Amino acid sequence: MRMKINDQTELNFQPSNLQLTNEYYGKYEAVSKVLDANPKILELAHANLRDAPRATECKLKDGRRFRLASDTVLRMVVCHNIEGGSLRGIIVRIDDSNFLRRFVRIYNGTMINFSTFCKLKNCISSKTWQRVNRTLAKSTVDQEMISGERLRLDTTAVETHIHWPSDSSLLWDVYRVLARLIEQVRELDPSVVGERRLLLRKAKKLAVRITRKSSKKPGVVETLKPLYEKLIELVSSICQWSESVCATLQRRKGRYGAIKQTTAEYLAEEIAHYRQLGLRIIAQATRRVLCGEQVPNEDKLFSIFEPHTELLKRGRANKPIEFGHMIQIQQVSSKFITDYTVFDRKPVEHQLIGPAIESHKKLFGEYPEIVAADKGYYEDMAAIEKWSKKVDVVSIAKKGRRSEAESQREADPEFRFAQRFRAGVEGTISFLKRALGMFRCFNRSWEHYVSTIGATIFTHNLLIVARE
Repeated sequence: MRMKINDQTELNFQPSNLQLTNEYYGKYEAVSKVLDANPKILELAHANLRDAPRATECKLKDGRRFRLASDTVLRMVVCHNIEGGSLRGIIVRIDDSNFLRRFVRIYNGTMINFSTFCKLKNCISSKTWQRVNRTLAKSTVDQEMISGERLRLDTTAVETHIHWPSDSSLLWDVYRVLARLIEQVRELDPSVVGERRLLLRKAKKLAVRITRKSSKKPGVVETLKPLYEKLIELVSSICQWSESVCATLQRRKGRYGAIKQTTAEYLAEEIAHYRQLGLRIIAQATRRVLCGEQVPNEDKLFSIFEPHTELLKRGRANKPIEFGHMIQIQQVSSKFITDYTVFDRKPVEHQLIGPAIESHKKLFGEYPEIVAADKGYYEDMAAIEKWSKKVDVVSIAKKGRRSEAESQREADPEFRFAQRFRAGVEGTISFLKRALGMFRCFNRSWEHYVSTIGATIFTHNLLIVARE
């Protein structure tokens, strides 16, 4: 069983004479005090990490195994978000820094590798991160560190880690992944696969030729059709082959030893998963390229590795199309993010006002005096008047032309003050993306995507509380 916390401490014999370095140390020391003052946060994380699988243990050269304390894992996640960079980079930085070793409470102990840290980080579920954020928010409210008089809302997009999803590149992804899995089955049991050859080079050449010849010029699509037909035929063929391989593995269940059987079951599951995604890619490429049909974005698959990815059009001139998901953050005047939501499908923003205000009331026990949001949250004056019965100032500007009464409402000094307050949420979004790395999620799967958002917002709130 994993320890909750490493109680062994170490004295600091290396103070710095630089003010900048001491400010850096002071930030981490303040964050450490906040974490120690909220033991329930550690309990929530420990509930996920306590019985983590054996794969999250580290093996020493002499064969012994050890586990990091849950407190150390939580602090390493916070450190990774603050410092930024890759998993490999943060492991090297912590290992090389006496101060960061003290912060994460490894001290002179053995450092784990980046892959083990990744597994441990992924053990903390998205629901746990949500509870952790709510626990920290409740603690700050109870200590009267934040005030709920003003509330501002905004949505933003966080990208998933995928390449640009052209039809040819997606077809090539399907072929190479299924080919790799079939090769692994061949190593396990050659008789399952047979003597049939994989045509990786041919499939790749077709995908590359399509990419090089692609253009928006009229008539180009017609010239690409023969190449697409060949590539789709290859991918369809390997999907059929993978189906028979998967069926054979299932029929031979129980014929292998324990280790081989586990591997065979895993490969069968992976093949079935990617084959289903491959059939969707074939269908959408056939409809779009060969049949000339306009496929709705809702029916498209943009990645076989991140199948949950959504295409987002937000009207940004420098980035008209993004691939990821929308999130909403709720923030009070002290810049503390009191709540957040991650949407699997782009929401209608004006429908989010009600739940956000009710969530705020649940945390603070009363409605805010000011609610501010951008024009995307505007529905009609009836909705504004409805919430004006509970909130003194609802500062949401109208889209399009305004009547005289609407213009007077938006010229009111209280409305204009609230709009200036609203602009502060843009700075928070910039800090989340620029300083804490929330511009893109590099973790795979929807669950880990939501967990990454939760961990980043938790780190932001820790820094805000530590600064007070």
